[in-house]
Amino acid sequence: MIARWNSLVTALFLFCRLADAAGIEQNLPKPEHGLHYETPAMVWDEALPLGNGMMGALVWGDGHPLKISLDRADLWDLRPVPEFFTPEYKFRTMRQWHLDGRVADLKRLYEEPYHRPAPTKIPAGRIELTLGDNSRFRKAGLTLADALAQFALDDGTTAQVIVHGAQPVGMISIQGSPSVKLRLVAPAFAGKVEEAAKGGIGAGDLAQLGYPAPKESAGANFQAFTQQGAEGFHFAVYVEWKRSGSAWIGAWSVASSFEGNDPLGIARQRVQRALASGFGSMLESHRRWWDGFWRKATVRLPNKILERQWFLETYKFGAAARRGAPPISLQAIWTADDGKLPPWKGDYHHDLNTQLSYWPCYGGNRLDEGLSYIDYLWNTRKAGFDWTKRFFELPGLNVPMTADLNGSQIGGWRQYTHSATTAAWLAHHFYLHWKYSADREFLKDRAYPYLHDAATFLDAFTSQKGPDGKRTFALSSSPEMNDNRPDAWFLTPTNYDLALTRWLFGAAAELAGELGREDDARRWRTVLSELPEFSQGEDGRLFVAKGYPLPQSHRHFSHLMAIHPLGLIDVDSGEDARRTIQASLAELERLGTSMWTGYSFSWLGNLEARAKDGEKAEKALEIFSTAFTLRNSFHCNGDQSGKGYSKFKYRPFTLEGNFAAAAGIQEMLLQSHLGRIVVFPAVPATWTDVAFTTLRAQGAFLVSAERKAGKTVRIEITAEKGGEAALVSPFSGKELRFRMNPGETRTLSEDPRP
Repeated sequence: MIARWNSLVTALFLFCRLADAAGIEQNLPKPEHGLHYETPAMVWDEALPLGNGMMGALVWGDGHPLKISLDRADLWDLRPVPEFFTPEYKFRTMRQWHLDGRVADLKRLYEEPYHRPAPTKIPAGRIELTLGDNSRFRKAGLTLADALAQFALDDGTTAQVIVHGAQPVGMISIQGSPSVKLRLVAPAFAGKVEEAAKGGIGAGDLAQLGYPAPKESAGANFQAFTQQGAEGFHFAVYVEWKRSGSAWIGAWSVASSFEGNDPLGIARQRVQRALASGFGSMLESHRRWWDGFWRKATVRLPNKILERQWFLETYKFGAAARRGAPPISLQAIWTADDGKLPPWKGDYHHDLNTQLSYWPCYGGNRLDEGLSYIDYLWNTRKAGFDWTKRFFELPGLNVPMTADLNGSQIGGWRQYTHSATTAAWLAHHFYLHWKYSADREFLKDRAYPYLHDAATFLDAFTSQKGPDGKRTFALSSSPEMNDNRPDAWFLTPTNYDLALTRWLFGAAAELAGELGREDDARRWRTVLSELPEFSQGEDGRLFVAKGYPLPQSHRHFSHLMAIHPLGLIDVDSGEDARRTIQASLAELERLGTSMWTGYSFSWLGNLEARAKDGEKAEKALEIFSTAFTLRNSFHCNGDQSGKGYSKFKYRPFTLEGNFAAAAGIQEMLLQSHLGRIVVFPAVPATWTDVAFTTLRAQGAFLVSAERKAGKTVRIEITAEKGGEAALVSPFSGKELRFRMNPGETRTLSEDPRP
């Protein structure tokens, strides 16, 4: 009887699949999602961005010249910070100096080194193309579907530029210009210093680095240079061109000494191979890569501002994140091209920036691109272990909050660059990759080992007990509360540190249990039970620390980590949790946005989506998209709208706000952090027609869904690895559970009949 029933269910399922074979249509990027310029971009940070994770380019200018700013992700000045290898560089010394009020000494040791030029990310130079003599700019643009920058003059001259999707080479095709003058410009590393480092956002002229002039070479159809950097590092840029019929075709590559002793030869070989293939052939294979990328997931939204922003952010993520390349830094592969060191040295900020940059890869079904981040964190563990032992004098793993390409500490505001919980936040990404991939090999070989090592450190660091008998922190902070003033340190745990610590021990116990390591699981659960609860007000809102409510508008929601991204407090976890979330978000609204930057609105979009408030999530993300981005969609930190959303009006470009915005849109469409798939959990009532295809849920389920006339009409779930799927039915509200085989797809337009 059971076998007969199973056969009937299977037959019914196959019939439904055949009847619905058309599926939900993918909304692939359209021309209107891209960039369209009717006036030229005359500054680098408004350029058309191209990239493949390792090589980047910015296309800008009016044709007199047309400029292509060049970059490569591993171009770094990696000079060590000598102060961080002195006997006084110890956590215990730092704490004692703080207690003694020795602020000048603290700044001397921990902060002043950051204001020196190095270590820092460095740019690769620029190609300048002069096209014709009397022609004028007509238009420029970037099509997202094929990552193609296009440029046109009023005399009929056109240019197309790509950075190949899978090969470390860029190409240019120019039609209609009788003459093309090319000039390769090396960065201004050598020469007179006009502006020295002063601290803050900018760090002055590139010439402060003191490199020798580049070794340049040129011929009838090529230009090149090799640039010597610091610590034996050097890199090369090679450009070559030819005429092919009526077209002028050029190619360039940037190679570094990390690839071999002859970067110039490596770059030359790549360029000549690309030219031999031809622009058309290279463009075709480039388009194939991007077509595959876009088919991983799409969205269709009634709010066209947010739909376009999602496509722009997803494009930039695909251009900046690639396995085998270094991860996304503050500006990634689009380092400033203005003769200056990049904003905040273009480094790896692990107090928000790197973490937010990778939020969209999980739900956005782009795990492979996200592995560039995890690979980096894994491969730089030795630097973390060494630093933890040298500075904290404790076992286990912690990671410097500001780091260079090698994962080494480079300094900055002392309270955050030497935070005890940085590795815990980074461990969250290992956890997320496991949850979304269901890759048991990754769980065993990487996720649990990383969490284990971070938990080992925090177990030792929090071993002291406070007056309440609970574990405590010798010093605690909450980025970036009180900036770098002495009162940015707390002598009781902040909610930021508590959230990360509580999450880490809970997650470590979960993963240990998954692997059958019960002794480990008991150990982590015991430590978790010895931690204090969160500091809260009478209304339930989360404080910064005990007796310290959020005092004013602030850009960093570090005190709300327990809500998002960690999910320790969730609206579906009971009345107390809902009360805490509502009160905490109401406080943000009451204090206002005057001291927010762009990423604050992106993060708020995620918070409101987790709170199931679609209208407020939409509003926050739309403000980000319209007020805190430049015309090429780069997040510029300050308010560019003039509408008073923030007192910050500056425009240093960083990427975390961009990618967090994409993640917020995905949170509105699909959530699975509680182990249940929920479609359209936070869409506004006005979003009556909305759809998405193959977003990823935890458990390695790919989900597509469509909503018409205000009702969900179709859900498709594909089990990548197989297993039990739990779905909150949008038709009845019931929780449905069903086992799926690897590769199996189920389609629902109503609850299945028993």
